[in-house]
Amino acid sequence: MISFTVMAVTFGVVFLAELPDKTALAGLMLGTRYRASYVFAGVAAAFAVHVALAIAAGSVLTLLPHRLVQAVVGLLFLAGALMLLLKKHDDDGESIKDPADQSFWKVSGAGFMLILVAEFGDLTQIMTANLAARYDDPLSVGLGAVLALWAVAAIGILGGRTLLKYVPLKLITKVAAGLMLALAGFSLYEAVTG
Repeated sequence: MISFTVMAVTFGVVFLAELPDKTALAGLMLGTRYRASYVFAGVAAAFAVHVALAIAAGSVLTLLPHRLVQAVVGLLFLAGALMLLLKKHDDDGESIKDPADQSFWKVSGAGFMLILVAEFGDLTQIMTANLAARYDDPLSVGLGAVLALWAVAAIGILGGRTLLKYVPLKLITKVAAGLMLALAGFSLYEAVTG
């Protein structure tokens, strides 16, 4: 059974954390050069792989004692919030290599490889594993996370420049960090009282 509450919480947290990330900007760059649907297919497939790995890691955490898991999850959310707040928003110096042609496989393959490499061990992958452990609902967390990542990819590919004209990157980052701090507080409270 899918919990729409868990799915919505996961979507919100992952969406806000991923929006200011370099992969949204990479998707924007690829989307300006190549057919958007081809880029999205590759990026979406890579995000699905990352969410599956994160859910598997989170499911392993559910085998540990509940109080210990809540304490670890709380500390990881706290660390993630601090990473967002202390993160510099400048160019990472990463470059995107142009595929030799505009075929579906070349363009989607370039998007897939870029995201697969850039997102491995990224904050949102760690957060997804934490949420899977916190809620013990891998399907709802997985759906929420993958939909959030796909939404960010679509925004990055189709309209990232427009969004950033109206919503400052620093505000998006602060909102994501605030949500993570709240989740850290809830998890640590459950670890102490549970």
